[in-house]
Amino acid sequence: MYMREVYVERDIPTLRRFIQENPLGLLITALQSSTFPTIQCSHVPWMLDIDDEASETELGRLRGHLAKPNPQSKVLVEAVQASSASNGRLREEVSVVFNGPAHSYVTPKFYTETKPSTGKVVPTWDYSAVQAYGIATVYFDTSAPETGEFLQRQISDLTHHAETSIMGYTGGDRLEPWEVTDAPERYIDLLKKNIIGVEIEITRLDGKFKMSQELGKGDLQGLVKGFQSLQTENGSRMAKTIEERGQIKVSRASG
Repeated sequence: MYMREVYVERDIPTLRRFIQENPLGLLITALQSSTFPTIQCSHVPWMLDIDDEASETELGRLRGHLAKPNPQSKVLVEAVQASSASNGRLREEVSVVFNGPAHSYVTPKFYTETKPSTGKVVPTWDYSAVQAYGIATVYFDTSAPETGEFLQRQISDLTHHAETSIMGYTGGDRLEPWEVTDAPERYIDLLKKNIIGVEIEITRLDGKFKMSQELGKGDLQGLVKGFQSLQTENGSRMAKTIEERGQIKVSRASG
């Protein structure tokens, strides 16, 4: 990812929170195989495990699962078996890309300061993303107790996170969250035989909020008003994010 300094986000808790709020990540691998293409990509919802939420430096571990028929699953299993790794760890690095919900084409019409004065403006696309890199452990042997334990924990935790944090089902005056135990145990056991688990020990996190922070105050205000004028959900989200990142830029520059 091109890390232009004005867009870079280095605060680790912020990057961790970004992943937790946007858990659908694109798993990317580049593993040699005689059967499948080298580069494989799959959209996977992830859990992020943190030992110390107060830590300013801990990167954490990602937990996810893929369907066994997925070609990427087959490549991952091939790679582990070829390395003869008894612990299921890959030798090669993998990456996961997380995208934020606020992204949009930016029209030059919104540059209310620069466009009228010089006309030297062009369109762009604003977005936010976090890229995680690390070494993966693959859980694919359904006869191994650790595989069953990992998959049970994975699907239970992911379901609870999605039901409560994404759907807002927290009980009380809200609906009760759906739990994996609401389904027949034998049915869940059958489904677990058709997935593999992936755990990634994160070694590097790169974060980027490209929200036009390089612009002057007048153009930023023009962008906020321009997106608000669209009267769309994404327009409102863009206006809010651009305003927030502009304030962060000012705060960091003065601090």
